[in-house]
Amino acid sequence: MKLNRNSLRFDPEQTLNAILGFIREVVKDANASGIVLGLSGGVDSALTAALCTRALGKEKVLGVLMPTSFTPEEDIADALELTEMLEMRTERVDIDGICEAFAQALEVRGDDAGKRIPLANIRARTRMVILYFYANANNYLVAGTGDRSETLIGFFTKHGDGVADFFPIRHLYKTQVRGLAKYLGIPDKIAFKPSSPQLYPGHKLSDEVPLDYDKMDPVLVGLFDLRLPPDKVSEMTSVPIRIVRNLVTRHGRTDHKRKPPLAIEGK
Repeated sequence: MKLNRNSLRFDPEQTLNAILGFIREVVKDANASGIVLGLSGGVDSALTAALCTRALGKEKVLGVLMPTSFTPEEDIADALELTEMLEMRTERVDIDGICEAFAQALEVRGDDAGKRIPLANIRARTRMVILYFYANANNYLVAGTGDRSETLIGFFTKHGDGVADFFPIRHLYKTQVRGLAKYLGIPDKIAFKPSSPQLYPGHKLSDEVPLDYDKMDPVLVGLFDLRLPPDKVSEMTSVPIRIVRNLVTRHGRTDHKRKPPLAIEGK
């Protein structure tokens, strides 16, 4: 047996119906008036937007673009093209000024390489604050756009994009997200766009993760769905054992991101 793309096969129609039912149930149970989500021009936010508008109707979904000065124009254009396709409402909030205010207050210079990740996380957390502003102002819920691949390896910002009221696609691997996006007619240039969080200039997946998702996802299936030992997963995926162990280490190191804050239990 081999672990490959075939290990990630799924029924798109069944998956679609399950997610649509989930979205409707969550919104109804919360007595919310709609949903707000961040739009990046990438596949995760595009699929989440498509699912939410299909579940509730375009009038009950708000997409928020929150670019920086280094956000690629292509990503902004793709996000806007998607909103036009879905006929959904949008807001744009440029976040450079907000993030620069944090940097000035903290006396951090933009060229301080040692503060690159902390500043990147401020950008992600700023976006979270903005989404909750719109949520609070409209009695909306915030829909998270993270997927299972990112969640398992901790490739998200704690209390940033890792925070939402619910996550419609967090059970889907990135490979499955791309497949469902294509099934729903999302343009290929968005559905199969290389992952690039853009939390600092030139930020891309390969800066932090040793494999692209098409090769990583079968490894994650073997490790966390089938519960196989790393050496067996390496053998079944042809991924070097050092990379498989790197993913295991990454999962363990980021475990705190996936759990609620620790506290002493009261009586």
